Amino acid sequence: MPKVALFNQSGSQVGDIELSDAVFGIEPNQHVLHEAVVMQQASLRQGTHKVKGRSEVRGGGRKPWRQKGTGRARQGSIRSPQWVGGGVVFGPTPRSYGYNLPKKVRRLAIKSALSSKVQAEEIVVLDNLTLDAPKTKEMVALLTNLSVDSKALVVTADYNETVALSARNIPGVSFVAADGVNVLDVLKHDKLVITKDAVEKVEEVLA
Repeated sequence: MPKVALFNQSGSQVGDIELSDAVFGIEPNQHVLHEAVVMQQASLRQGTHKVKGRSEVRGGGRKPWRQKGTGRARQGSIRSPQWVGGGVVFGPTPRSYGYNLPKKVRRLAIKSALSSKVQAEEIVVLDNLTLDAPKTKEMVALLTNLSVDSKALVVTADYNETVALSARNIPGVSFVAADGVNVLDVLKHDKLVITKDAVEKVEEVLA
């Protein structure tokens, strides 16, 4: 069972916390991690690309010349795909790129992501995270106390608007509640700053 240090908001270690082997102590599955990241990135695509087909471009209502006798190739419309200004054949149209992985695969992926953070010693567990008011400088001071000087994902058990507002203007820092933890966010941030009760909530769901 992996054990990590438990810190307070001042950056002082106040003890240790044992993490669940089933969630934070597995061998990360790199293939599943890749599949989960690709799925999330695909789902984020807007899919609003659009070109006009031959039925949508303007003009071409009449036959440009008669069928026979001109010596030229037969043509039915000046908006056929081979003409400049003509419609596009098999061009992109609005669509959704989203798809889903099996539930067991998604669970294995998030467990692998969390376990990789523990193995790389990139997880910081807080005994509590409370801010009196939404102030960016207080969040900066907190991260400085914890020696977090890179991209960080801050996780609390429930949505905390004060923490969210305090973190949103800091470059590279993101906030998410425990029920919104996902593979892409965990992997793209260098540090995972998570509260003790958020750890318990994640373990309750995934264990």
